[in-house]
Amino acid sequence: MQQLTQKLGSGDMVIQELPFPQVGKGMVLVKNHYSIISAGTEGSTVQAARKSLFGKAKERPQQVKQVIDTLKKQGPIQTYRAVMKKLDAYSPLGYSCAGEVIEVGEGVANINIGDYVACAGAGYANHAEIVSIPQNLCVKLDSSANLKNAAYNTLGAISMQGVRQADLKLGENCVVIGLGLLGQLACLILKASGVNVIGIDVSENAVKQAINNNIVDLGLIRNSNGIETTINNFTNGIGADCVIIAAATTSLDPINFAGAIARKKGKVVVLGAVPTGFNRDPHWYRKELELKMACSYGPGRYDINYEEKGIDYPVAYVRWTEKRNMEAFQQLLSKKSINIDYLTTHQFDFDDAPKAFDLVVNRTEPFIGIALKYDVTKQHKVEKICVNNEINTTNKVSLSFIGAGSYAQGNLLPNIPQTQNISRVGVLTNSGTTSKRVAEKYKFEFCTSQEKDIFNDNTNTVFIATRHDSHGPYVLKAIEGGKNVFVEKPLCLYEEELDAIRTAQQFSKKDIMIGFNRRFAPFSELIKKKLGSGPMTMIYRINAGTIPSDHWIQDMEIGGGRIVGEVCHFIDYLTFINGSLPVKVSANALPDPNNLNDAVNILIEFENGSTGVIGYYSNGSKKLPKEHVEIFSSGTSVVLRDFKSLKIYGKGKTISKKLLNQNKGQKQMVESYFNSLLDKGKAPISQEEIFGVSLAAFKVLESLKNGGNQVRVK
Repeated sequence: MQQLTQKLGSGDMVIQELPFPQVGKGMVLVKNHYSIISAGTEGSTVQAARKSLFGKAKERPQQVKQVIDTLKKQGPIQTYRAVMKKLDAYSPLGYSCAGEVIEVGEGVANINIGDYVACAGAGYANHAEIVSIPQNLCVKLDSSANLKNAAYNTLGAISMQGVRQADLKLGENCVVIGLGLLGQLACLILKASGVNVIGIDVSENAVKQAINNNIVDLGLIRNSNGIETTINNFTNGIGADCVIIAAATTSLDPINFAGAIARKKGKVVVLGAVPTGFNRDPHWYRKELELKMACSYGPGRYDINYEEKGIDYPVAYVRWTEKRNMEAFQQLLSKKSINIDYLTTHQFDFDDAPKAFDLVVNRTEPFIGIALKYDVTKQHKVEKICVNNEINTTNKVSLSFIGAGSYAQGNLLPNIPQTQNISRVGVLTNSGTTSKRVAEKYKFEFCTSQEKDIFNDNTNTVFIATRHDSHGPYVLKAIEGGKNVFVEKPLCLYEEELDAIRTAQQFSKKDIMIGFNRRFAPFSELIKKKLGSGPMTMIYRINAGTIPSDHWIQDMEIGGGRIVGEVCHFIDYLTFINGSLPVKVSANALPDPNNLNDAVNILIEFENGSTGVIGYYSNGSKKLPKEHVEIFSSGTSVVLRDFKSLKIYGKGKTISKKLLNQNKGQKQMVESYFNSLLDKGKAPISQEEIFGVSLAAFKVLESLKNGGNQVRVK
């Protein structure tokens, strides 16, 4: 299938052949009939991509700060890889479309193959022939629906949420500042609600369109003489009950002008992208105005439980969710309570989509809405996309990747040895844009969205770098299929999965490798050489920093939380250093209202008598380096700071070493894994250690649940 993509670095925009998007649980696969270009949101994205590096940096200072922070912590190589991954990536465009359902995922209710639906969501409702949409981001339509108008679904829901935040009654007065696409839709919805509407824009053409289509009771150009008096007279001296700002600008004029024309104790709703640093006097303070934000499509937006898991909010408690806003908008269209035919001033065939965006960026002629029309007679095949025909799958290692996000592109893929003994077969990701780019850049044979293409006989080694919840199932499938497996941590999210994987591994005799990279760091090898094995005491303090409670990593069903998802790294490191497995653990966490367990002290006892303390803290200063290790054994003390500096104190001269850049061993880990496969067909970490460390992480959670009581690992 074809999709419109743009490279953020060069700004190049192309329609390219990509694999179908995956249809996961709670998703539907939709064949697009129409999609709508948002001149505001998408136009600014395209304009930014076409700017120079300096222009991009100037426009996004926060991202520049992130680059500088990464440079300080991880050095130029990792920083360069992270930046280039962003700039070289194929970025999908679009977030509002309508079409026909061609496949329904597990757990989807009330939507069937053949139904017409309107879709929403950045990263989902793309400008593409085929899109995969979560069930709470699509709305079922009547078979007679006008799909071009229905494709305004996202924009209609955004405007609807702005109007709901205004909370106006029949006969009240509302001023809409900004008569672009969102502003025009807001005016239409307000008029249908019996509200008196005043529309204002800096563009004379936009005001004329609003007046000519009877969507405002009064239309005014912003710089009109006596505009405040005109509004005051229209509202019988009361002023606006509410002002909805649908403009997109860096100017403070809209927010201050809204204060001037709003009535006392009135409301101002920010629907567009405008600064809110208003002047306190003479209007905002004296009128006691209320400022409200309209969050995108409405309640449910940015909530993983709602958008990804499909868990709805009870209507008795949340009357209008983002999906119900979409449904309400589609009902207005179906009942002809609003007429949006005039909004589509331009229509392009999908093949001409780049020309449509040239119009958006260059503004060579006036426009409001731009629709892309798809060839619905075209037959689509679910098949892999061949990228490189020069692959020899008879090599000793034939490699495929499942998942190829930021970590894989920054630390795994670049470090695969360039040798004829390793062939690169396939790449599978949720996003066809990612799999296509990775396959091109790292010279894999094909990209795909189908597991069967990865788990066939052409692949004998699978790298799994997906989100945590899919690690266990993918590892089990790969090991049962007789593949060598490399999986990013964690191995799995549940102890039951661990038991199943252990049984499958013992039966298949194929090794599992996990991404415990720190044990492969150069300083780790030196420490191990100096200390050897034997009883020792160890302290590993991690200044982990906060991760929001609604982040997917904190979701126990998706990310597994930070103990299973990250602390396993540090349990493994102490296991490696002392040379024996953990046998007992106990843990206590700082009380937290969200029960995140991300400020925790863990005590571990090992088989050889060693003890280790892991202090994993999310509540520290960002200025403090992240990782600090101290080890004490037989008159020798080791201090390792952030894998950049090392001191070993012993009987002789103190060994002191420093690195210019942090090295946590990712490169050495990948090289060691492939060398081990090519030499012995085994993983460089023993299976006993991998399963023992993974089990210990689960037992830490068990100890936390039992008030810090000590728990045996085996």
